[in-house]
Amino acid sequence: MKSKHLLEYADVKAIAAAAEAEAIKHGWAVTIAIVDDGGHLLSLQRLEGAAPISAHIAPAKANTAALGRRESKIYEDTINGGRMSFLSAPDLKGMLEGGVPIMKDGQCLGAVGVSGVKSTEDAQIARAGIAAIGL
Repeated sequence: MKSKHLLEYADVKAIAAAAEAEAIKHGWAVTIAIVDDGGHLLSLQRLEGAAPISAHIAPAKANTAALGRRESKIYEDTINGGRMSFLSAPDLKGMLEGGVPIMKDGQCLGAVGVSGVKSTEDAQIARAGIAAIGL
């Protein structure tokens, strides 16, 4: 039998707080979503001023990063590179930069998805959240 790392509630709270702090530091109105390794929503924060649609996009980015075990930007780059057929990939709805998997010892624990500012800034916020738990 193998052991599996899991996000604990304290981890989710730490990630959410650090991601929110990063967004507030820059004055960015975003939505921050955290999912488990199966893409199931654990936390959703829509900061003041964030567009309502961002509350749909952030979880989709997180879900895509968790299920794919890689940053959602990889899918965006694949599509932008001309492989349009990738748009038909099942269950991947957030194929835009801003979804970052939470990895430990080669295992995916979940992911953070952010939406509301430039995609590079969304990813910056997600990474800041993940860094809060030392990953």
